[in-house]
Amino acid sequence: MKNQFLALAFASVVLVGCGSIKKVSEADTALGTPIATSINLTKVVDDKAPVTINPGRFTQDTVIYRLPHVVQGTYAVSDFGKYIDDFKAYNYEGVEIPTNKIDVNSWSITNAENLDYITYYVNDTFDIEEEGGIGGEQPFSPSGTNIEPNNYVLNLHGFIGYFDSLKNNQYTLDVTSPEFFKRTSALQKTKETTSEDGKVVTTSYYAPRYFDITDNPMMYGDLDVEEFQVGDIKIVLSVYSPTKAHTAKKLRATMEKMMQAQKAFLGDINTTPRYDIYLYLAGEGEDQPKGFGALEHNTSTVVVLQEDESDESLDESMIDVVSHEFFHIVTPLSVHSEDVHNFDYNEPTFSKHLWMYEGITEYFATLFQVNQDLIDEPAFYSKLVDKINMSLRMDDTMSFTKMSENVIDEPYASNYYNVYQKGALIGMCIDIIMREESNGQRGVLSLMKELSIKYGKNKPFDDDTIIDEITVMTYPAVGEFLKMHVIGTTPIDYNVYFNKVGLVQENGKIETNFLLNNGNLILGGDPIKRTIFFSDLVMDNSFWNDQGVLPNDVIKKINGEEMTIMNANEILQKMISMQPGEDIEVVLDRNGVEVVVKTKLTKSYTTGKVLQPNAKATAKQNELRKAWLKG
Repeated sequence: MKNQFLALAFASVVLVGCGSIKKVSEADTALGTPIATSINLTKVVDDKAPVTINPGRFTQDTVIYRLPHVVQGTYAVSDFGKYIDDFKAYNYEGVEIPTNKIDVNSWSITNAENLDYITYYVNDTFDIEEEGGIGGEQPFSPSGTNIEPNNYVLNLHGFIGYFDSLKNNQYTLDVTSPEFFKRTSALQKTKETTSEDGKVVTTSYYAPRYFDITDNPMMYGDLDVEEFQVGDIKIVLSVYSPTKAHTAKKLRATMEKMMQAQKAFLGDINTTPRYDIYLYLAGEGEDQPKGFGALEHNTSTVVVLQEDESDESLDESMIDVVSHEFFHIVTPLSVHSEDVHNFDYNEPTFSKHLWMYEGITEYFATLFQVNQDLIDEPAFYSKLVDKINMSLRMDDTMSFTKMSENVIDEPYASNYYNVYQKGALIGMCIDIIMREESNGQRGVLSLMKELSIKYGKNKPFDDDTIIDEITVMTYPAVGEFLKMHVIGTTPIDYNVYFNKVGLVQENGKIETNFLLNNGNLILGGDPIKRTIFFSDLVMDNSFWNDQGVLPNDVIKKINGEEMTIMNANEILQKMISMQPGEDIEVVLDRNGVEVVVKTKLTKSYTTGKVLQPNAKATAKQNELRKAWLKG
């Protein structure tokens, strides 16, 4: 499937339904029966997988079946109904009955008392990604799906839907696949059966409710799988690398070291016995996913990165994304509001507290590295300064709670990225306040542990009162900070909090990368000429300055690939992951004259604010800094 608008007829394909006329009784009414679902990966036609939904017997005249409009963790519109073809409903005699598509994600079925089962085909999203696709303005592949002969990324929210009247029903799921496939999922497996010829395996799963369907992705196919223990948690790492350039075995050492450190940082928080990491590495070509990153689930994460990264670069990328996602076992798994607990996939309401779900999670993913000696203090301070610089490129006066509550609407949607910047810094400030108020004994991690004990994964908090609760559980200064800088619109003066721990920001030389100076992109784009060029900031980037690159130099090629506005994001994502020592060749156009830069990458530096210990800090400030970083 290369074109999502291509109309295909499947009249000759027979889907496995419920068989002959179904015998009905009070025991099999829809409300009292698990919704039986199936996905058959051995019957894929033109990159489309057949799905069957059997809900049990309805007692009402009309029912509505939906695929998600929005899925948890993305904070953007996805509209998975766009990827459904040939939607049909059948009665107990096996005769097709009318359905009406009432919007992009929803189908209405009348005479529902006679509804036996539904069938449809699911297009995958990876090979048709475009702007405005899965996850909003830019594609976000980790929330998408993949259907190809040797790999299936089964984000189940793209395959299985729900009935409005049966939101809390149990589900069963049968996934049929070739016998030689590897299969990984944390969803509860109930049985596995093999066909008589030994070529096909059907794996049966159980989910207590629809949330558990959407919260437990799967990966099937030609996978490389490694397992290891982190305390009491079994980690399952599943990797798909099209050319076998990367393996789970090579990644395991990095992941194990990092996650052991994360568990040591978390201490006695044990919210899940198993955690899955699904890594899909995108190859070359237009049909490959383009929106890289990771999507968290309560006990797993789906990661999509590029296969042509070096081992070192892939390790770094995995540390960056997986460390964040793993910390979600604290929040929202153990600490979350009603909006999260009973998420409405069609008309969602959003919690006010992304500063907690994403901000504190990102703060933990940054702090644990220095806490567990994975990076040194200067590197940690540099990360904080980068977050400050990035946050200041967004609306620094926007109420964080208002942004969170309205996150899929503008102007709030375009500020969502700030949850990973200012959101993490909010966590840092609360941490420092709590350390100061408790003489170093308590911090934001201890707060989250207390909230986990008070609530836990099955008890949501009240969105409107949680800040007052946190204030009572901590200190008035925490409540004042949250009301002024999280609910309110007052920008944070970070130097106030750095001073408490004996740090000071001064001008100096700082390490940067090949595309950013202090969080500012050193490239520009000309929408008329459709070119990408270096901006004036290139003069303050030591690597490019040393190569003689000048402002307004147009980038024609990088490592043999032609650069256009259309493919710039893909090429630059490859470039930003490159490491010192790698070869690079850049062809430039300087006022009509071709200029070639061919060299090895070296570390790059720029000028800006450097965060470092204050030589005049008091003993009390230094002790507080030690408690903050190592407590």
